[in-house]
Amino acid sequence: MKLLVAVDGSQEADDALAYATDIADATEGTITVVHTVDPDVYEQGGSQPISGLSDADQRLLLESVEDAEDRGLNVLDDATTLAEELGHDVETELLYGDPVTVITDYAEETDFDTIFVGHRGRSERTDRMLGSVAKALVERATVPVTVVR
Repeated sequence: MKLLVAVDGSQEADDALAYATDIADATEGTITVVHTVDPDVYEQGGSQPISGLSDADQRLLLESVEDAEDRGLNVLDDATTLAEELGHDVETELLYGDPVTVITDYAEETDFDTIFVGHRGRSERTDRMLGSVAKALVERATVPVTVVR
């Protein structure tokens, strides 16, 4: 069984990875851990200083795609370390683009059997405003998605 685990550096993502290692052990499966960087988000953020609270809501506080890549590589390194502590080897992949689209496309193109993702359990109001990657993955994926809280 081929398992794909999407991580973002959160505790919930770590929980999803831990759960996936249990499933992989039980099914003699393999795990690939992915993290996504969306270059479009950083290009739209602008280079001018944030002018106020409403402006801050519209922009991310990252200086560049390179910073996001570095953070993504660190997230993948941390996930690899966690998997090793749990007694499992993993492969990693840094993906580029909208997380929902690239994760589901990658899972389909590389014949994964399932996707695991953590969910922060934010309020319903926050999910309506910001959306939920986990919810969107469930809706778009062509393979089963396990959401871990």
